Amino acid sequence: MASLLPAETVHDFAMKNIDGGNMPLTSYKGKVLLVVNTASQCGYTPQYAGLETLFEKYKDKGLVVLGVPANNFGGQEPGTDAEIKTFCTRNYKVTFPMTAKVSVKGGDQAPLFKYLSDAAGAPQWNFTKYLVDRNGKVVKRFDSGVAPDAKELSAAIEAVLR
Repeated sequence: MASLLPAETVHDFAMKNIDGGNMPLTSYKGKVLLVVNTASQCGYTPQYAGLETLFEKYKDKGLVVLGVPANNFGGQEPGTDAEIKTFCTRNYKVTFPMTAKVSVKGGDQAPLFKYLSDAAGAPQWNFTKYLVDRNGKVVKRFDSGVAPDAKELSAAIEAVLR
């Protein structure tokens, strides 16, 4: 039975992974998370490459990039989970974990994104990035225009990884 207590950290949530399996976010306790709502047909879609580079650069220090496909903005993620996974793997060599497609805003908003939105502001478009510390607390939101290789994002990640 689900707890009636409000979520206190990102670790209080569970998602489905892109393959349909359970993905309890408690498994990321002690890790720094960069949660990103993604889409395959967006002008920002090439950010997948930069997100993978970030993941590769910092994963040994404790960073996990978590891609969360969503079709909320411009209908730019119309595919199935299998199609999304194939697209990301084939075109951007994505190895970071991804969830099943969810809604990140509106009446059917995934609980994780309700929490993230309440903590740091709702995503305004695809590729909004939420930086979460090792204790599951939201540190900062970065809007879509902040590229994965932006100095402000790298500096924030490095500060939280310390």
